[in-house]
Amino acid sequence: MNTLHSGTQGSGAPSSAAAPPGAHAGGTAPLGGSRLLRGSKRAVDILMAGTFFVCFGWAYALIWAGVLLTSGSPAIYMQPRYGRNGKVFRFYKFRTMVPDADAVLARHLRENEDARREWHKFQKLAHDPRITRLGAFLRKYSIDEFPQFWNVLKGDMSMVGPRPCMFAQKGLYGPYWNHYCAVRPGITGLWQISGRNEVSYRRRAAMDAEYVATLSVLGDMAIVLKTFGVVAGARGSR
Repeated sequence: MNTLHSGTQGSGAPSSAAAPPGAHAGGTAPLGGSRLLRGSKRAVDILMAGTFFVCFGWAYALIWAGVLLTSGSPAIYMQPRYGRNGKVFRFYKFRTMVPDADAVLARHLRENEDARREWHKFQKLAHDPRITRLGAFLRKYSIDEFPQFWNVLKGDMSMVGPRPCMFAQKGLYGPYWNHYCAVRPGITGLWQISGRNEVSYRRRAAMDAEYVATLSVLGDMAIVLKTFGVVAGARGSR
Protein backbone atom coordinates (compact mmCIF):
# COMPACT_ATOMS: atom_id res chain seq x y z
CA MET A 1 0.00 0.00 0.00
CA ASN A 2 1.12 3.50 -0.76
CA THR A 3 2.27 5.26 2.41
CA LEU A 4 2.12 9.01 2.04
CA HIS A 5 3.24 11.15 4.93
CA SER A 6 2.02 14.63 5.79
CA GLY A 7 1.01 16.73 8.77
CA THR A 8 -2.49 16.58 10.21
CA GLN A 9 -5.14 19.25 10.43
CA GLY A 10 -7.04 17.27 12.96
CA SER A 11 -6.01 13.76 13.52
CA GLY A 12 -9.24 8.42 15.45
CA ALA A 13 -15.04 5.68 16.60
CA PRO A 14 -15.28 2.74 18.05
CA SER A 15 -16.06 -0.80 17.71
CA SER A 16 -19.56 -2.08 18.24
CA ALA A 17 -20.90 -5.48 19.14
CA ALA A 18 -23.98 -5.03 16.98
CA ALA A 19 -24.03 -6.60 13.54
CA PRO A 20 -23.29 -4.04 10.85
CA PRO A 21 -26.04 -3.10 8.37
CA GLY A 22 -26.01 -5.47 5.43
CA ALA A 23 -24.48 -8.33 7.41
CA HIS A 24 -25.98 -11.80 7.55
CA ALA A 25 -25.10 -15.20 8.99
CA GLY A 26 -22.97 -16.18 6.02
CA GLY A 27 -20.94 -12.96 6.05
CA THR A 28 -21.36 -9.45 4.71
CA ALA A 29 -23.78 -8.89 1.84
CA PRO A 30 -22.34 -7.29 -1.29
CA LEU A 31 -21.70 -3.62 -0.59
CA GLY A 32 -21.25 -0.60 -2.82
CA GLY A 33 -24.14 -1.34 -5.20
CA SER A 34 -24.38 -2.87 -8.68
CA ARG A 35 -22.16 -1.88 -11.59
CA LEU A 36 -25.03 0.20 -13.00
CA LEU A 37 -25.50 2.01 -9.70
CA ARG A 38 -21.78 2.70 -9.34
CA GLY A 39 -21.61 3.97 -12.92
CA SER A 40 -24.63 6.24 -12.44
CA LYS A 41 -23.20 7.59 -9.21
CA ARG A 42 -19.87 8.33 -10.90
CA ALA A 43 -21.58 10.12 -13.80
CA VAL A 44 -23.46 12.35 -11.37
CA ASP A 45 -20.21 13.04 -9.50
CA ILE A 46 -18.44 14.22 -12.65
CA LEU A 47 -21.38 16.38 -13.73
CA MET A 48 -21.76 18.07 -10.34
CA ALA A 49 -18.05 18.60 -9.66
CA GLY A 50 -17.46 19.89 -13.19
CA THR A 51 -20.37 22.31 -12.91
CA PHE A 52 -19.05 23.55 -9.58
CA PHE A 53 -15.63 24.31 -11.07
CA VAL A 54 -17.17 26.21 -13.98
CA CYS A 55 -19.41 28.31 -11.71
CA PHE A 56 -17.11 28.88 -8.74
CA GLY A 57 -13.58 28.52 -10.08
CA TRP A 58 -13.03 32.24 -9.45
CA ALA A 59 -13.60 31.71 -5.72
CA TYR A 60 -10.59 29.40 -5.51
CA ALA A 61 -8.22 32.22 -6.39
CA LEU A 62 -9.76 34.54 -3.79
CA ILE A 63 -9.63 31.96 -0.99
CA TRP A 64 -6.12 30.89 -1.97
CA ALA A 65 -4.94 34.50 -1.76
CA GLY A 66 -6.73 35.03 1.54
CA VAL A 67 -5.03 32.05 3.18
CA LEU A 68 -1.60 33.11 1.89
CA LEU A 69 -2.05 36.69 3.10
CA THR A 70 -3.34 35.80 6.58
CA SER A 71 -1.28 32.75 7.53
CA GLY A 72 1.37 32.17 4.89
CA SER A 73 2.11 29.18 2.69
CA PRO A 74 0.90 26.60 1.82
CA ALA A 75 -2.69 27.56 1.06
CA ILE A 76 -3.70 23.99 0.23
CA TYR A 77 -3.47 21.33 2.92
CA MET A 78 -2.75 17.78 1.74
CA GLN A 79 -2.99 14.59 3.78
CA PRO A 80 -3.08 10.85 3.00
CA ARG A 81 -6.50 9.32 3.64
CA TYR A 82 -8.10 5.93 3.08
CA GLY A 83 -10.34 5.66 0.04
CA ARG A 84 -12.35 2.94 -1.68
CA ASN A 85 -11.00 -0.57 -1.08
CA GLY A 86 -8.64 0.88 1.52
CA LYS A 87 -6.50 2.54 -1.15
CA VAL A 88 -4.59 5.60 0.05
CA PHE A 89 -5.11 8.88 -1.80
CA ARG A 90 -4.01 12.49 -1.31
CA PHE A 91 -6.84 14.51 0.23
CA TYR A 92 -7.07 18.28 -0.40
CA LYS A 93 -8.59 21.20 1.48
CA PHE A 94 -7.80 24.83 2.13
CA ARG A 95 -5.49 25.13 5.13
CA THR A 96 -7.39 26.43 8.14
CA MET A 97 -4.84 25.72 10.88
CA VAL A 98 -1.55 27.15 12.05
CA PRO A 99 1.57 25.56 10.50
CA ASP A 100 2.58 23.78 13.76
CA ALA A 101 -0.91 22.35 14.35
CA ASP A 102 0.28 18.95 15.61
CA ALA A 103 2.42 20.46 18.37
CA VAL A 104 -0.31 22.92 19.35
CA LEU A 105 -2.89 20.11 19.64
CA ALA A 106 -0.57 17.85 21.65
CA ARG A 107 0.18 20.64 24.12
CA HIS A 108 -3.49 21.63 24.43
CA LEU A 109 -4.64 18.05 25.11
CA ARG A 110 -1.82 17.49 27.57
CA GLU A 111 -2.81 20.56 29.58
CA ASN A 112 -6.62 20.31 29.34
CA GLU A 113 -8.50 17.25 30.64
CA ASP A 114 -11.89 18.39 29.31
CA ALA A 115 -10.39 18.84 25.85
CA ARG A 116 -8.91 15.33 26.02
CA ARG A 117 -12.35 13.85 26.76
CA GLU A 118 -13.95 15.88 23.97
CA TRP A 119 -11.27 14.81 21.49
CA HIS A 120 -11.63 11.14 22.46
CA LYS A 121 -15.40 11.23 21.83
CA PHE A 122 -15.67 13.45 18.76
CA GLN A 123 -12.16 13.66 17.26
CA LYS A 124 -12.95 17.40 17.14
CA LEU A 125 -12.77 20.35 19.53
CA ALA A 126 -15.41 23.06 19.93
CA HIS A 127 -12.65 25.55 20.76
CA ASP A 128 -9.66 24.40 18.73
CA PRO A 129 -6.50 26.48 19.34
CA ARG A 130 -5.04 25.37 16.00
CA ILE A 131 -7.62 27.12 13.82
CA THR A 132 -6.82 30.54 12.32
CA ARG A 133 -9.37 33.39 12.22
CA LEU A 134 -9.94 32.97 8.47
CA GLY A 135 -9.91 29.22 8.96
CA ALA A 136 -12.78 29.45 11.44
CA PHE A 137 -14.90 31.24 8.83
CA LEU A 138 -13.99 28.78 6.09
CA ARG A 139 -14.86 25.84 8.33
CA LYS A 140 -18.13 27.35 9.55
CA TYR A 141 -19.52 27.31 6.01
CA SER A 142 -17.48 24.29 4.78
CA ILE A 143 -15.65 26.49 2.26
CA ASP A 144 -12.38 24.79 3.22
CA GLU A 145 -13.72 21.65 1.52
CA PHE A 146 -13.83 23.24 -1.96
CA PRO A 147 -10.57 21.62 -3.18
CA GLN A 148 -12.18 18.21 -2.70
CA PHE A 149 -14.18 18.77 -5.88
CA TRP A 150 -10.85 18.11 -7.58
CA ASN A 151 -10.63 14.83 -5.62
CA VAL A 152 -14.07 13.99 -7.03
CA LEU A 153 -13.03 14.69 -10.63
CA LYS A 154 -9.89 12.58 -10.13
CA GLY A 155 -11.99 9.66 -8.92
CA ASP A 156 -10.61 9.62 -5.38
CA MET A 157 -13.89 10.79 -3.86
CA SER A 158 -17.61 11.05 -4.53
CA MET A 159 -20.05 13.87 -3.89
CA VAL A 160 -21.73 11.71 -1.23
CA GLY A 161 -20.19 9.05 0.99
CA PRO A 162 -18.35 8.52 4.28
CA ARG A 163 -15.90 11.28 5.17
CA PRO A 164 -12.31 10.36 4.18
CA CYS A 165 -10.76 8.37 7.03
CA MET A 166 -7.43 9.36 8.58
CA PHE A 167 -4.85 6.68 9.31
CA ALA A 168 -5.36 7.14 13.07
CA GLN A 169 -9.12 6.55 12.72
CA LYS A 170 -9.10 3.22 10.88
CA GLY A 171 -9.39 1.10 14.02
CA LEU A 172 -12.25 3.20 15.29
CA TYR A 173 -14.58 1.93 12.56
CA GLY A 174 -14.68 -1.51 14.20
CA PRO A 175 -17.10 -3.84 12.34
CA TYR A 176 -17.97 -1.09 9.86
CA TRP A 177 -14.60 -0.90 8.11
CA ASN A 178 -15.75 -3.07 5.18
CA HIS A 179 -18.66 -0.71 4.64
CA TYR A 180 -16.32 2.27 4.56
CA CYS A 181 -14.08 0.58 1.97
CA ALA A 182 -16.99 -0.41 -0.28
CA VAL A 183 -17.51 3.10 -1.69
CA ARG A 184 -15.58 6.25 -2.46
CA PRO A 185 -15.48 8.65 0.49
CA GLY A 186 -17.60 11.75 0.02
CA ILE A 187 -17.63 15.51 0.40
CA THR A 188 -20.95 15.19 2.23
CA GLY A 189 -22.97 12.37 3.72
CA LEU A 190 -25.40 11.30 6.44
CA TRP A 191 -23.03 12.54 9.13
CA GLN A 192 -22.93 16.08 7.73
CA ILE A 193 -26.72 16.42 7.57
CA SER A 194 -27.20 14.90 11.02
CA GLY A 195 -25.29 17.35 13.16
CA ARG A 196 -21.69 16.86 11.99
CA ASN A 197 -19.45 17.54 14.99
CA GLU A 198 -22.36 17.23 17.41
CA VAL A 199 -22.44 13.50 16.54
CA SER A 200 -20.05 11.10 18.27
CA TYR A 201 -17.60 9.13 16.14
CA ARG A 202 -19.34 5.91 17.20
CA ARG A 203 -22.58 7.17 15.70
CA ARG A 204 -20.77 8.52 12.65
CA ALA A 205 -19.34 5.06 11.85
CA ALA A 206 -22.81 3.53 12.15
CA MET A 207 -24.23 6.23 9.86
CA ASP A 208 -21.59 5.43 7.23
CA ALA A 209 -22.55 1.75 7.37
CA GLU A 210 -26.24 2.64 7.08
CA TYR A 211 -25.52 4.82 4.04
CA VAL A 212 -23.55 2.11 2.25
CA ALA A 213 -26.15 -0.57 3.00
CA THR A 214 -28.96 1.57 1.50
CA LEU A 215 -27.02 3.25 -1.31
CA SER A 216 -29.01 4.86 -4.14
CA VAL A 217 -28.63 7.80 -6.53
CA LEU A 218 -31.91 9.33 -5.31
CA GLY A 219 -30.68 9.00 -1.74
CA ASP A 220 -27.51 10.83 -2.73
CA MET A 221 -29.52 13.64 -4.28
CA ALA A 222 -31.57 14.00 -1.09
CA ILE A 223 -28.38 14.23 0.98
CA VAL A 224 -26.90 16.87 -1.35
CA LEU A 225 -30.05 19.00 -1.12
CA LYS A 226 -30.15 18.74 2.68
CA THR A 227 -26.46 19.66 2.82
CA PHE A 228 -27.20 23.13 1.40
CA GLY A 229 -29.49 23.86 4.32
CA VAL A 230 -27.02 22.54 6.88
CA VAL A 231 -24.14 24.59 5.44
CA ALA A 232 -26.24 27.76 5.15
CA GLY A 233 -27.15 27.48 8.82
CA ALA A 234 -23.63 26.40 9.85
CA ARG A 235 -25.30 23.57 11.77
CA GLY A 236 -22.91 21.40 13.79
CA SER A 237 -19.84 23.26 12.52
CA ARG A 238 -16.64 23.64 14.52
